[in-house]
Amino acid sequence: MKRRKFVQSAAIMAASIPMTMRLNQFGNLDTLGSSDKMPVLFIGHGNPMNALYDNAFTRHLTDLGTKMEKPKAILVVSAHWLTHGTYVSTSPTPKTIHDFGGFPEELFQLQYPAKGSPEFAEQTITQLSSIQVHADHEMGLDHGAWTVLRHMYPMADVPVYQLSIDYDKPAEFHFQLGKQLAALRTKGVLIIGSGNLVHNLGRVKWEDSLIPYDWAQEFDQNAKRIIDNRTFDELINYQQMGEAAKLSVPTPDHYYPLMYSLGLVESKDEITHTYEGMEMGSISMRCLKIA
Repeated sequence: MKRRKFVQSAAIMAASIPMTMRLNQFGNLDTLGSSDKMPVLFIGHGNPMNALYDNAFTRHLTDLGTKMEKPKAILVVSAHWLTHGTYVSTSPTPKTIHDFGGFPEELFQLQYPAKGSPEFAEQTITQLSSIQVHADHEMGLDHGAWTVLRHMYPMADVPVYQLSIDYDKPAEFHFQLGKQLAALRTKGVLIIGSGNLVHNLGRVKWEDSLIPYDWAQEFDQNAKRIIDNRTFDELINYQQMGEAAKLSVPTPDHYYPLMYSLGLVESKDEITHTYEGMEMGSISMRCLKIA
């Protein structure tokens, strides 16, 4: 599905939801117990066909899932749930959404039958105290979530819910909103931003796909340096990073999930680049672990 059509569909769906959950309606996180602080991930999810592939990237996802403490729930901020306003999915049985076209039937047959987590979803709404947040009872798991989790947790035995991206807001908004999710990490919630640091579908290479564009490589490497230096303001203001940034982030849908992950970085956290690589010349598969 093309991005414009998807944004329109998401907006229509969001507008049709009759119930709005306001802040502080559900008490606090104390009722959910405590855990060791969970990591935060950013996953460059790339091609939906990775759901089917056994390659270096998907094996990296499997490795992440086996080496981390099993979470109580997973919160995904995906590039593929764009809305006007901010929404949290509260369905106890989220459906698997095949929000793409032109792929083999085998991909459309895949299901990821994880349960939702209405309880953690409601507490997440409470945590986002700076804005009004809406509950979405119909939203399932888009491919930014399930194509990744299918490798990390193949038994689909961890509850999953999603936070939408308010596409009307700038990068700074999403970075600051990410900060407000920090308390979830000590309640057993694994937070995943799922997008791509470099994502220009209009410039993908169907031939010589392993050779990245110079501008894509430049922006990806500059971003790595900035992340390692923790000068996140540079990435928040990515529009000021020159032509390489403009080509690498022609639209910010896949970029904004990174803002949530970086917003959750705390002073004692280590940031590890768990996977690096480029697909089709113009898609960065860079992944981060913050722990």
